Amino acid sequence: MALDKQRIVTEAVALLDAEGLDGVTTRKLAARLGVQSPTLYWHIPNKAALVTAIAEAILEQQFPEPASPEPEERWQDWLIGLAGRLRRALLAHPDGARIIAASQLSLKMAAISELAMSTLVGRGIPLRQARLIVLTVLRFTVGYVLEEQAGRPDADALDGFDMAAYATAYPTVMAGVAEYFQAGHSVDDLFRDCLEQIIHGPAAQPGPTS
Repeated sequence: MALDKQRIVTEAVALLDAEGLDGVTTRKLAARLGVQSPTLYWHIPNKAALVTAIAEAILEQQFPEPASPEPEERWQDWLIGLAGRLRRALLAHPDGARIIAASQLSLKMAAISELAMSTLVGRGIPLRQARLIVLTVLRFTVGYVLEEQAGRPDADALDGFDMAAYATAYPTVMAGVAEYFQAGHSVDDLFRDCLEQIIHGPAAQPGPTS
């Protein structure tokens, strides 16, 4: 089979799935393809370009052709749905969020941003505000998945950690966590609820009366 950029990227995504981002090296990738490392540079000039190509492939799975909202659909609900699709794209691969964060000049991310911003502007949101909303939503999503994919602290990190003292020092933090998850909420719910706060703001939520 002839070596081309598409084949290289497909194999790079498979290597990412097998070993994570730290395992994606030109040496390992070349070995999987049965070529020497310099051969890859005829198609992809450097590691940064390879990471960006992997990012494009990851995003393509959820955003082959990003679609605008239906006329009757609220832009807020549509934007939350778009962020959810981005999160699914990143969670589908180990270190997916790291790949997106490290990618440079991703055309697919630019297309997603363009669609989101133009949608908001088309619904009457001023350009500056539309940019800030979209930038905040996209960066929050990548950051949220970065934390998800980092995993829980291992046993060594927790060795000697005094949870009782932590709870005493930060009672409101602990109460907030307990209240949220004791109600049966999941990390998926938390993601959406955080987006609701970003997009709608605290004023959209019922609060105490004065």
